[in-house]
Amino acid sequence: MRRLIAFELVSLDGVTQSPGEWAFSYSDEEMERENAAGMEASDALLLGRNTYEEFASFWPHQPGGTQTVDYINSVRKYVVSTTLEEPLEWNNSTLIKGDVMEEIAWLKHQPGKNITTTGSIALVRSLIQARLLDELQLMVHPVVLGRGSRLFEDDGERISLELVGSKTFGTGVVSLMYQPSVERDSW
Repeated sequence: MRRLIAFELVSLDGVTQSPGEWAFSYSDEEMERENAAGMEASDALLLGRNTYEEFASFWPHQPGGTQTVDYINSVRKYVVSTTLEEPLEWNNSTLIKGDVMEEIAWLKHQPGKNITTTGSIALVRSLIQARLLDELQLMVHPVVLGRGSRLFEDDGERISLELVGSKTFGTGVVSLMYQPSVERDSW
């Protein structure tokens, strides 16, 4: 069965909103190699509507020839939306609507590599609640933003996680990889 992995850029105070404004200044070659390994292990992106529309307005207009651009523009993209009638005209995009969690569960049982989601915070929350997320990878950046949307809401339910890996980069970013806790009632 394919694994569904959420990859999120977060500030030290948990903000995930607008990472393009604060996260990329912390990127370096070491982090690029880590990102490349994640892309190699994945053959599909699962995106919420907002993240999909942001990506679709940017990535198709970037010159090819780099691993990130080529991957994002060529990989199969599954878009979760209750408001879109058709996905935007971007290579390999498929709209998921109806019983979204059932469709995602079906996708996980299809042959292939990992399915990755990034951004798409409301979708990630729903995947956790539906117990469909296999791993949560947080790239914690050494910056406090003070305000903005967070992955976990103040009134959300308790979630127990098990740390399965960590890595510190020279830029001060810490990668934390979590899976559902097997000993506790978890996602």
